[in-house]
Amino acid sequence: MRGRGLSDPLLVVCDGAAGIIKAIETCFPRSERQRCLAHRMRNLAAKVPEDRWPEFKARATAAYQAPSRAIARDLAAGLVKDYEAELASAVACFMDDFEAAIAHLRMPITHRRAIRTTNLPERLFVEERRRLKIIPNAFGEKPALKLMFGAMIGAAERWRAIRITDFERRQMTAVRQELDQEYEARNGLDKKTVAKEPRQNLSSSSRT
Repeated sequence: MRGRGLSDPLLVVCDGAAGIIKAIETCFPRSERQRCLAHRMRNLAAKVPEDRWPEFKARATAAYQAPSRAIARDLAAGLVKDYEAELASAVACFMDDFEAAIAHLRMPITHRRAIRTTNLPERLFVEERRRLKIIPNAFGEKPALKLMFGAMIGAAERWRAIRITDFERRQMTAVRQELDQEYEARNGLDKKTVAKEPRQNLSSSSRT
C-alpha cells in the first residue's frame, strides 16, 4: 500500500499479530495504531472465570469506551488495583498494548464505534467463506480475486455512510498535527529541516 502511494492514515486498526504491528509501525510511523477491541475482549474472556466475567467485562468496556484517554487510564488503574491479585493473567492481558486499545479515543466521537475493531474487513472474510462453501471449485486465482473485490466494493459503499462534519474535520486536522509532532519528537527531528510527506485532503467523504 505504501508503494502504491498511500500516505500515513490517521488510524490503522489491527489485531495482536506481531508481524502486522511491526509492519504498521514501520510503514506508517506517523499513524496511530488501534488494537482491535473485539479480539481483545475475547482474549480477556478466556482468562476470567465465567462467574466473574460480567463484572470484569463491564469494567474493561468502561475503560475502552471512556470519553477520553485520560479517563480511560484512570479507569484502567482502578481495574488493575482491584483485580491484579485475583486475576493476574487477565490484568496483564488487559494492560498489554493498552495505549493502542484506546487509540480510537483520539478520533471524533461519532466515528469511534466503527474504528475500534477489525470487524469490517473480517466480515469480508465471512462473505468469502459463505460463497466459496457452495462453490466446490473457485476455478483459479482470478475468480477468487473478483469475489473479494466485489465484497470490498460493497463494504466501501457502507463505509461511505459515515460522514464528517466541519467540526470533525477540524478535529482530525488537529490529530494529524499531533501525530506529526509526536513522530518528530520521537525521532529528534527538527520541523524546520524536515520536509513533510504529502497528505490526503480531508473532505466530507474522507475516512478515518
